[in-house]
Amino acid sequence: MEKQWFVVHTYSGYENKVKTNLEKRLASMGMEDKIFRILVPEDEETEIKDGKKKVSKKKVFPGYVLAEMIMTDDSWYVVRNTPGVTGFVGSAGSGSKPTPLLPEEVDSVLKRMGMKEAPVEIDFETGETVTVTEGPFANFTGAIEHIDLDRHKVKVHVNMFGRETPVELDFSQIRRLS
Repeated sequence: MEKQWFVVHTYSGYENKVKTNLEKRLASMGMEDKIFRILVPEDEETEIKDGKKKVSKKKVFPGYVLAEMIMTDDSWYVVRNTPGVTGFVGSAGSGSKPTPLLPEEVDSVLKRMGMKEAPVEIDFETGETVTVTEGPFANFTGAIEHIDLDRHKVKVHVNMFGRETPVELDFSQIRRLS
């Protein structure tokens, strides 16, 4: 059996409590080999109040938690009987096994939370001259000194005030000189 993601329905406002309870239960009941990650998908929301910037977290799916697990009778029972859990989404009736999320649905949620990067195609090379397209260095040109595929960043030497200055940029902020 393979691990899959399932949606767990909780009492509204109990998402973080369910996550904590479930993590404690899987440790105490020895379920670490069947239940892996419990997520409460959240987005960061920035608001300006009285001239001050405030960042708060807002639940993407209020009343739901995601669980990465191998669905067995035991793991189903542990999750289903965690305080605050009302059931699994996608199960017809109380005794049937729920339907897992599709891989693309999981990828979408993980990307949104910054936990999984979308694969990026990069066709730039070290030494290549590029133009900066956005940000404070927009319209500057420079040579790529280093490409960091993991972080999706490039180090570009731009000519500023007659001096070569290294600048770190996202792949999306540069384009090939045409």
